[in-house]
Amino acid sequence: MHIPDAFLPLWQSAIYWIVALVFIALALKWAKNELSEDKIPLVAVLSAGIFAIQAFNLPVAMGTSGHLVGGALAAIVLGSPYAAVFILTLVLIIQGIIFGDGGLTTMGVNILNMGVIGGFVGFYGYQTLSGAGLNRYASAGVAAWLACLIAALAAAVEMAIAGTFPLVPGLIAMGTYHAAIGIIEGIITAAAIYFIATARPDMLTDNAATEAAA
Repeated sequence: MHIPDAFLPLWQSAIYWIVALVFIALALKWAKNELSEDKIPLVAVLSAGIFAIQAFNLPVAMGTSGHLVGGALAAIVLGSPYAAVFILTLVLIIQGIIFGDGGLTTMGVNILNMGVIGGFVGFYGYQTLSGAGLNRYASAGVAAWLACLIAALAAAVEMAIAGTFPLVPGLIAMGTYHAAIGIIEGIITAAAIYFIATARPDMLTDNAATEAAA
């Protein structure tokens, strides 16, 4: 999922960076308006947790890797897809600069895939499924699975556009691995929401706490 340097032409990486910066600016605006002092510890815990679960890496054919994402979890718990963009940006900066996981020129596209796509698909998938009457924890699990899968497919499409590898084999490789990995992510996401709602419902947004307790 972490696209390395040289997998994309610099001009394509620059375009992804520009788009990512728009969402980063919106995420910073969210943090300024919504990130109260009592939520900062939760953001820190989520950031550390997402950093840890992303350490579970499986090699995928054609040179990239598969792993859990965490964007859906951050978005659902904090009640906004911009929370995922904010947290995943922090995580990816640390991974890229300190640990060399993912490229620096391609950090923009990685933020788009894991933070933007992961966060928005996870959040609105959860809202749609729970609004349709699906069990709240099942909604979170399915939304997290979708977020993981769609972010991986987006990465495959981006690398195919760049000519890094063919589209269909890339979709099959990334999709197959992340369809399986996404099951683990769905279970972790549903379990995390359950435990937070049970132990510290005050740490959730009002909407998430009410729905998770339902």
